[in-house]
Amino acid sequence: MAVGQHRYEWLYLYGFVHPSNGAVVWFVCTTVDTDLLSAVLVAFGQAVGAGKDKLVVLVLDQAGWHVSDRLVVPDGIVLEFLPSYTPELQPAEHLWPLTNEAVANQHFATLEALDTALSARCCTLAAMPEIVKAETRFGWWPATAVAN
Repeated sequence: MAVGQHRYEWLYLYGFVHPSNGAVVWFVCTTVDTDLLSAVLVAFGQAVGAGKDKLVVLVLDQAGWHVSDRLVVPDGIVLEFLPSYTPELQPAEHLWPLTNEAVANQHFATLEALDTALSARCCTLAAMPEIVKAETRFGWWPATAVAN
């Protein structure tokens, strides 16, 4: 008999979705923590043009790295938190079944191979805003953004 130890490596997918139009911004990362989320928020803000002339409100759950006192939120981004234990209210949570289709029940020999598959799926979904909107836009979500 041989003793073995299962070892796993992980990738994490950060997804930001605009439910009214199906636009998505993706980041494939190697961890989830406050420091990385701070960096991802900066990159997201740049990608969507958030700043003094454009305010972006992100709806988030209360994961520890989302609510940390050390989280740095860039100008132009405001975080609004859902009540605890309500993932069904989080539009981005409804992205994961769409992304998982590309990797479910498959073996990837390397993180690079997994990254390639996830990245390709994210590009495909970004080109399918109607599918994304159908999964993430709830009946209570505003139909249009409020102009300032």
